[in-house]
Amino acid sequence: MPPPPPPPRPDWPVPTLSLRIEDLSHPGVRIFLQSVDPYHALREAVIFVFQWLYGTTERAPKHVETIQLILRPMDGVAYTTGTHTAKQIHFSCNHIVNSAQRAPAEIRGVLTHEAVHCFQWNAGGTCPGGLIEGVADWVRLRSGLIPPHWREGGDRWDAGYQTTAYFLRWIEVRYGEGTVQELNARMKEGQYDAGMFKDLTGRGVDKLWSKYCDELKTGVGAVGRDRFVVQQQQGYVPGY
Repeated sequence: MPPPPPPPRPDWPVPTLSLRIEDLSHPGVRIFLQSVDPYHALREAVIFVFQWLYGTTERAPKHVETIQLILRPMDGVAYTTGTHTAKQIHFSCNHIVNSAQRAPAEIRGVLTHEAVHCFQWNAGGTCPGGLIEGVADWVRLRSGLIPPHWREGGDRWDAGYQTTAYFLRWIEVRYGEGTVQELNARMKEGQYDAGMFKDLTGRGVDKLWSKYCDELKTGVGAVGRDRFVVQQQQGYVPGY
């Protein structure tokens, strides 16, 4: 008897994707186009957001109609802007040049981080910026796109980026998968309230951070980078 067919891939509500290049002569553009297929890289990033932050096609936001990726010379790394329905991701060609040795992974990681900003909820603009950026890097972390310089720990839970991302992952390890999804869902309407963490875990966010830091010092419960690339090592390829 033949094996059963694999389950169908989810029909994710991926918006219309487009690319704008402001300077074709820039070496960062050449590195980008040699490293990734623009359409598939951006589509993959969107699907990573849907998979990790929403989980199902029913919960995935459908209000974003278009995402335009803009490659241009600029300082910094990238940023996302736009309206409720039309988003733009501005990606620094200079950063791509500076990351040339690991360009494919860095490009995919940055696109994934910025794609989160196209879809995440922010409690009507009241969510702390550190948590906003931490959720974006949490999706990047869960997608196995972890830069070699990332480290766990830090001074404050809401420092943002990798610091908050690893903290959020620790919360899920300790209190259950889907906790970050639920935290994001609670910020769809109303204002941000730090009490959300206690509602979801039974502990206030400061106590959670203290416990996390204590566990890191003893080596118990540390997340560790290698744990999150297991799926890719086993041949997992996201459905896109």
